Amino acid sequence: MRLSQPTTLATFLLTSRFAAAAYTPVDTFTSTNFFSAFKFFTDPDPTNGQVTYLDLPTAATSTLIATAPQASNAIYLSLDSTTPSLPKRPSVRLNSLKTYNKGLFVLDLQHMPTGCGVWPAFWLLGTGATWPINGEIDIVEGVNNQRNNSMTLHTTAGCRIRSEGFTGHLDTADCDVNNATQGKNMGCGIRNPAAGSFGAGFNANGGGVVATEVTSQAISIWFWPRGAVPAELSPSSSSATTPDPSKWGTPVARFAGDCDIDAHFKDMQIVFDTTLCGDWAGQTWTKGECAAKAPTCEAYVKDHPEGLTEAYWLVNSVKVFEQGQGGKKVGRRERRRGL
Repeated sequence: MRLSQPTTLATFLLTSRFAAAAYTPVDTFTSTNFFSAFKFFTDPDPTNGQVTYLDLPTAATSTLIATAPQASNAIYLSLDSTTPSLPKRPSVRLNSLKTYNKGLFVLDLQHMPTGCGVWPAFWLLGTGATWPINGEIDIVEGVNNQRNNSMTLHTTAGCRIRSEGFTGHLDTADCDVNNATQGKNMGCGIRNPAAGSFGAGFNANGGGVVATEVTSQAISIWFWPRGAVPAELSPSSSSATTPDPSKWGTPVARFAGDCDIDAHFKDMQIVFDTTLCGDWAGQTWTKGECAAKAPTCEAYVKDHPEGLTEAYWLVNSVKVFEQGQGGKKVGRRERRRGL
């Protein structure tokens, strides 16, 4: 192309940059196709939780999963909250059949698991190598009666983030799971200062939307409570198929700095899981208000199923947008957090 004026060249370059950055839909997971797009993980919990993960037929028979419960269009994922005196409670963990390297991942959520002993997470997990060589991105995560969402990256050595470009609170800056100064497996973490970003407060407001953008430059996460979701992320919006993160303002978390994102995050599955106690909820039991309910987390979840009635997900949708080629099917070999 021939450009005669410098201003025309600048305009061309700017237009080209935004054209290249346009997002288009790759996958949409709703109640119509959700369970066919995910594999049920049935190995022992890598985080040592007090759960047994069920396969799809068993989970369905046990009514731990459903689509369109109570006339809604949501996906229902839960754990056992009725059987008394049960050391390990049936639960579900789902890993997407496809993997992704880059993209925009938008979760529309009505309700998340909450309660003492409960440890839910929605995350992206790198596959095909020993954890955490291909990385882990924890998007929605917390334990017990936590009120603020925790967002964390887990990597091998050589990934640190800067404390700028986001509205959240930086807890740890080194993403290396073997950083002994921070604590083993801590990774780099940013906490959402909004009390309604996790747990009971999130659910009381009817949930919200979380968007995660993964590029070669940064991993950014935005959160909007119900009632404040951008119009373009509404299912009825004409621009819902072409979301533009540049319009969303400063993200609540932005992981960028001395970190080669392309090298540390590859072939990632979308994961939902709910575990109990384990390496986080169990180890921090005595530090919060839940400690008054039982001497240990394990004792509480074993003998108090009535305390777990809010430990369920109601997922409206998960949408994936990419700038280039879509995700690929994951192979038979899967990696698990903590192994």
